[in-house]
Amino acid sequence: MTTTQTRTSGPKLARRKPAVRPPLDWAKLGSWAALAVAILVTVVPFLWMLRTAVSSNHSLAANAGNLLPADFSWGAFKRVLGLQSPEEALAEGGSGAAINFWLYLRNSAIVSTLITVSQVFFSALAAYAFSRLRWPGRDKVFLLFLGTLLVPPIFTALPNFLLIKNMGLLNTFLGIALPSMLMTPFAIFFLRQFFLGMSREIEEAAMLDGAKHVRIFFQIALPNAVGPIATLCLLTFIAAWNDYFWPLLVGQDDSVRVLTVGLGVFKSQSPQGAPDWSGLMAATLIAALPILVLFIAFGKKVVNSIGFSGIK
Repeated sequence: MTTTQTRTSGPKLARRKPAVRPPLDWAKLGSWAALAVAILVTVVPFLWMLRTAVSSNHSLAANAGNLLPADFSWGAFKRVLGLQSPEEALAEGGSGAAINFWLYLRNSAIVSTLITVSQVFFSALAAYAFSRLRWPGRDKVFLLFLGTLLVPPIFTALPNFLLIKNMGLLNTFLGIALPSMLMTPFAIFFLRQFFLGMSREIEEAAMLDGAKHVRIFFQIALPNAVGPIATLCLLTFIAAWNDYFWPLLVGQDDSVRVLTVGLGVFKSQSPQGAPDWSGLMAATLIAALPILVLFIAFGKKVVNSIGFSGIK
């Protein structure tokens, strides 16, 4: 008996088609390249400041093109923080000039906080009036007020200076902060956009319960505007912290001199004929730390609040 074995052929395997590479997205590639260039332009100055701050003044000129620190030293930070004597500072290539860093830092914090709290509060009141209250000529007044954004600040510096002088507020914290304390067109416009998006039903329900506009503002409008207000506080604080020209005009006395003006004075004090670049960069880095901390803490809230649309 013979056994015949029959081979059964299995199903034929389908041939894999060669993978087709997607076409190169030049627009996306260009966007990433532009983002990389923007990051590089933003980060490189800070890296150069750090490199200069930890270098010795004696070696900076000889290693001007070197990206690494020239003769690494923490002496610049010690000079800024008042941990070096004038003799030690001169030995390390410093100017020997003193900078009352902690006093200037305190003054900047006082002025910036005073401007931020007052400006945001009064701007919120004005923004609520321009958005939720109905009164004759409201929109025309707002457009006129918004048009002041086109006026350069230098045009109002002299009238403000004469006003502060006549009020006897020169060399005072109030004199430095007063022109920016009440409100600004940008702050009012920023908060008005949020208040315009608030639901009318919530406001009408509060009015039916007997609430007036003052109570609605403090108990409904402000609590729901925490995001935009936090963003505006951060932007206002940064602008006040970095202001230089107005504090220079009004705050000549050392007791009220802010940090930006103090750094300018420190740069101009150069007995050896050249500024203390290491000390100046070290002071600038330390002065920028509060702003960096605020951005790290509230940066996400700022980004999320830029495109806010109000309560739904």
